[in-house]
Amino acid sequence: MKNFKEKADLIWRVADLLRGDYKRSDYGKVILPMTVLRRLDCVLEKSKQKVLNYLPKVDALKESAKDLALNKIAGFNFHNRSQFNFDKLVADPDTIAVNLRNYINGFSASAREIIEYFNFDDQIDRMDDPRADILFRVVKSFQEIDLKDMDSMEMGYVFEDLIRRFSEQSNETAGEHFTPREVIRLMVNLLFIEDRKILTQEGIVKTLYDPACGTGGMLSIGEQYVKELNRKAELKVFGQEINPESYAICKSDMLIKGQDPGNIKFGNTFTVDGLADEKFDYMLSNPPFGVDWKKAEKIIKAEAEKKGMSGRFGAGVPRINDGSLLFLQHMISKMKPGGSRIGIVFNGSPLFTGAAESGESNIRKWIIENDRLEAIIALPDQLFYNTGISTYLWIITNKKSKQRKGKIQLINATGSKDEELLKAGKIGCNRFRAKMERSLGNKRKKIAENGNEKGIGLITHLYGNFKENEFCKIYPNEFFGYWRVTVEQPLEENGKIVMVKGEPKPDTSLRDYENIPFLKKDRNGKLVPQTIEEYFLTEVKPHLPDAWIDESKTKTGYEINFTKYFYEFKPLRPLAEIKADILALEEKVLEAEKKVLDL
Repeated sequence: MKNFKEKADLIWRVADLLRGDYKRSDYGKVILPMTVLRRLDCVLEKSKQKVLNYLPKVDALKESAKDLALNKIAGFNFHNRSQFNFDKLVADPDTIAVNLRNYINGFSASAREIIEYFNFDDQIDRMDDPRADILFRVVKSFQEIDLKDMDSMEMGYVFEDLIRRFSEQSNETAGEHFTPREVIRLMVNLLFIEDRKILTQEGIVKTLYDPACGTGGMLSIGEQYVKELNRKAELKVFGQEINPESYAICKSDMLIKGQDPGNIKFGNTFTVDGLADEKFDYMLSNPPFGVDWKKAEKIIKAEAEKKGMSGRFGAGVPRINDGSLLFLQHMISKMKPGGSRIGIVFNGSPLFTGAAESGESNIRKWIIENDRLEAIIALPDQLFYNTGISTYLWIITNKKSKQRKGKIQLINATGSKDEELLKAGKIGCNRFRAKMERSLGNKRKKIAENGNEKGIGLITHLYGNFKENEFCKIYPNEFFGYWRVTVEQPLEENGKIVMVKGEPKPDTSLRDYENIPFLKKDRNGKLVPQTIEEYFLTEVKPHLPDAWIDESKTKTGYEINFTKYFYEFKPLRPLAEIKADILALEEKVLEAEKKVLDL
């Protein structure tokens, strides 16, 4: 990964040329499209002359046919038929703007569209203006940066690093654009682990989709995983992205790798589903955390009301300030009847936000009661560039294996237990995460990538092994359901219960609520069903003998209280031990004071 950091630093230094003529927050408007252009230029270098030599032979063809023929000569899904490349551009400083536009217009339609999403033509004018006069110097600086030796994965890192830096300059949310690659690798491992045998079949063709694909990191690593597993397998990738720069970068990556760039759509996934009629074998996503969906509210609610369960949002709509569960419903709507698998990253909110029969609770209920939630993995904090909060990886499927049917697996990979052991000097390392050599925004930790006993390997093993231990719990679906009941007590006046139509009138000031789990533990610690009446008689009546349940107000809810399931009681330290520590600290302070006074 040293190579990508060196390249990113070289590109970042070009931004110094923009100082004074551009605000820091606008540097990306130049640097990102120029990086894409230089990358395309380097990729086409070997075949450029062949394309130019073949050009006269296809002059009479229509543009679409000409593109197809020249793409074949170039060896990619795109080509450039201009007489210019970066070397020739810098050879003629006096007409740099005209020549650069000629060069850009020489790209085939699919590549040209990518540059258009950057609105780069405006920047050419701005840099060529005599008051700035920096266009030639910018192009010359990029011509000196060689990107031929970069593979697709390394270029992905370069773009992500640049976006992070530009986002920090403008106080934007870098994490909306991409996900740390080791997190994606873990997601991909868990997504494909159940289908490894299928994916090794010769000539197998599968599809992968990301509805918030950013720069395409998840799609790239998913494709790489399948190719490592079976070079003769084909994974067709699809995505949609709302940010124009990220969309353009993703499409350029698809072009270079030979994927169909038409499979990547631009726009808001909620309002205009660019792949409305498609279903996919696999889906991955890291939707923005806690982002509101107010702009799409009218369209989403209209679809939920009109289409119901035949649409995307029939299970419910969450509160307006967090659209995470809308992304998940959208993805579930794209599952194939024969079976699909989904991996999605959330913060803690979708686990428990919302009371019984709220939008969030109803969505959880729909997913769990349809036996689609396979596993949730709690990840270490400080993994992401834009937030230090804890995150959770959900695995969703409509084709659970026999042993997983009716069950949900929870894995605690936060490393919190290891932290306690480290402090106590009982183990020498954290099994799930490692510290970053250098912080990147809020990202101070990473999931270890090597070996089967740590990090990605250990989490993958815990998931695939499907056995309970200190890091893994397995519960039946019903474990997460509960009834929300309203407990009433009679209104008393002058020591007497007030009656209305032969029934005691409830005292609203004494009204209370109970969440009654569907399951309880019996004497042997086994989970067994319980009823509302049973719970009420044993847990409420002994303390409130006159109380009753207003059955008309009973609601059903689902929540996943992850921390609670892995909680371990820690007894308080003995007072004598605490006192000894305080006295020892006092002695140290006194010794320090003596040394200072003696000086």
